[in-house]
Amino acid sequence: MGPAAAATSGASFCVCAASSSSSSSSFAKPLLHPRSSLPFPSKTIIYKKCKLNLQTSVQDTADSKVSCSVLNVESGINDDACELVSGEELSLEDGDDNIHAYLFKAVKNNNGTGLLLLSDIYGFEDSFTRDFAYRVACNGFNILVPDLFRGNPWTKDQPNTLFEQWIARHNPERIAKDITAWTEWLADEFMTAGVSKKLGIIGFCFGGGRVLEVLAQDQGACFGTGISFYGTKIDPLIASDVKVPVLFILGDNDPFCTVNEIKNIQMKIDRGSKVVIFPGRGHGFAHRPGSLEDDDDAEQAYVIMRDWIYENLVV
Repeated sequence: MGPAAAATSGASFCVCAASSSSSSSSFAKPLLHPRSSLPFPSKTIIYKKCKLNLQTSVQDTADSKVSCSVLNVESGINDDACELVSGEELSLEDGDDNIHAYLFKAVKNNNGTGLLLLSDIYGFEDSFTRDFAYRVACNGFNILVPDLFRGNPWTKDQPNTLFEQWIARHNPERIAKDITAWTEWLADEFMTAGVSKKLGIIGFCFGGGRVLEVLAQDQGACFGTGISFYGTKIDPLIASDVKVPVLFILGDNDPFCTVNEIKNIQMKIDRGSKVVIFPGRGHGFAHRPGSLEDDDDAEQAYVIMRDWIYENLVV
């Protein structure tokens, strides 16, 4: 059943009826292999600095060296738009450190749009995150997935009692700096080159919470829209600084991202933004579905997100 939309005081809310179908949807995709199992030939490319007026610049971006290695992704998706996706592992120098990312690019029907995907706590090498990025690329986009945790993501084998200690080691300012560095790289690659008019940003869970921070800082300089899937630790005070429309997707059974919280944030943005609620769904259903019901709604959430990106960045 399709989404039933309701308008309230100029805000756009959408409640998606849960699917009763028991058949498996086509959302589940073949897993990509971790970096350690792939023979990456290395090469180095020098990129020039983004000339756009970002609110926060990263020192020495003009002379950053970006190491690229080819990631051959096996095609296993039935989407008509997808025939081949190419991938590169990127490494951006930051003083004595390197920050890493994966870039997936559509080889066929590439529309030139650049997207930034911010992962959940399991990091940029997580198979669910890569599968999602791969599918987005299959729909004609170029999508960059940065390593927000610099090689130290949360893992499921760790006891929950250690979570606060783990997250405390990841300085929010350092994460924001890394996101800015990759934003500048994306802008140079797709906007300064005249390929894309605006970038888009997508985030899940932890990354979904950072979407608003990035958009509030960017002030519409690079990003034309954002999509936040059940974002966590969102600061509602920054919502009024967001200058572009945002799509929020969440379930009404999510203890980490409540419907009332997101609706209040959306009302403060009030720039054509939209909240889509999936009844009965919990945290993470859209990118790591755990049941056939989750899988059906994940498929619907993906289509809503894809159409939103097209409407706001491509058309």
